[in-house]
Parts: sequence; C-alpha cells; structure tokens
Amino acid sequence: MDTPPPDLARLPLFPLQCVLFPGGYLPLQIFEVRYLDMIGRAHKSGTAFGVVCLTEGREVRAAPSRSTRDSRRGDSFPQEAFHEIGTLARITQLERPNPGLMTIRCTGTQRFRIRSREQLKHGLWVADVELLNDDVDVAVPTDLETVSATLREVVKSLADRVGDPAEMPFQPPYRWDDCGWVANRWCELLPLGAEQKQRFMSLDNPLLRLELVADVLDQTGLAKSLSGRS
Repeated sequence: MDTPPPDLARLPLFPLQCVLFPGGYLPLQIFEVRYLDMIGRAHKSGTAFGVVCLTEGREVRAAPSRSTRDSRRGDSFPQEAFHEIGTLARITQLERPNPGLMTIRCTGTQRFRIRSREQLKHGLWVADVELLNDDVDVAVPTDLETVSATLREVVKSLADRVGDPAEMPFQPPYRWDDCGWVANRWCELLPLGAEQKQRFMSLDNPLLRLELVADVLDQTGLAKSLSGRS
C-alpha cells in the first residue's frame, strides 16, 4: 500500500544526528513523549514524518533547567537547530516492547526543503515544507562502473555476515545501474561526517554525487577494506 502524502503545511519533524537518504534504512528507538505520540499517529494513519540533521543540540531532550524555561509559557525547550533540507521517512515496522518504548524501522522516501518551522508546546517541531524532485534516473557511466561493482561486493559481504535479510541495511530493489541509488548507499556506508553527508544528500545532480563518492573512495582506499579485498 502506498503511503498517503504528508501534510506539507504541518509536517512533524524528527531532528537526528544523522542524515537519511532517499531509499535509506533507519531503525529508531522512541521513548520521548514528544515523539511517541507523533510516531503512533503516523503509523496509524500511514503518513510520513520528516528527518532532519541537527546542526545544534542533541537527539535526546535534556532535563529542564531554570535557564531554558520560556518566560512566557513556562515550558522547557532543548536548544535545537537543524538543516533546512531533510527526507521523508515512512514507517515499515513498529513494535512496542515495553510501555513508553517503541522500536521502528523506516525507509527514506523524498527530500524536502523547510519553508517555515514551529516548535509546539510539548517540544515537537512541525514545518511547512516543499517537496524536492526525486533524482532523475542516470545510468552509471563506464568510468564509474567499478564504484557500483564494488558496492555489490560490499552488500554481498554484509549479507554473508548478517544472515537475516530483514536485518540488512540495504533492502531490495537494488539499483546497481542508477547513479543516485549507488551514491546514496555509499554515503550511508562511508564514515563521513554528518555535514558532508548532508551536502551530498542535498545535491540535485546524482551523477555529481556519485563522482564525489568515487573521489572519497579513491582518496581513502575504503572500498577495498569494506569489500574484504586485500
């Protein structure tokens, strides 16, 4: 079943210290009150929420202090700032192992840009967003075919180690011949900083994104170590 379109005027946001790419896999443990209700409603309605990468603040809300209380409303707010470009997340699995705890698995779908944002009384961020175009389909050029082929080796090696296909960080369909898909999966694997991943995710040109990934692989030699080659 297709996920219903999000409410682009009041999209709930989940600021994290990571970057979600379209087609990416994101497991989360939810225990903060501001997110338990949001995730529960999103799962029940089948709608998406937005994942944005933090530039300031922490994923877990700190205990309130006198200095962080809003003098007008008496509420405590974490000091949070985040990038304006994020990715919609669709919940594919939800479990409630204990009261006050959810574990979910999500898939990244479409990128968006925040036009305006607001933090509600209980701490949840909502935003007015505009959706960005999906990557155009661009075939992997001949000079970058080794980048795709090495990713195949990495995924096969991961599958051999993980065993359970459901636990794999990459899920079918595999698009080995598509620049955007290959670049996104490499960005998730490589030990890049959040700021660099955000820059790559924000690029509208999937071929350029893959070329930059190839440069990282060449400079670091990580492709060989990840694929298990000597």
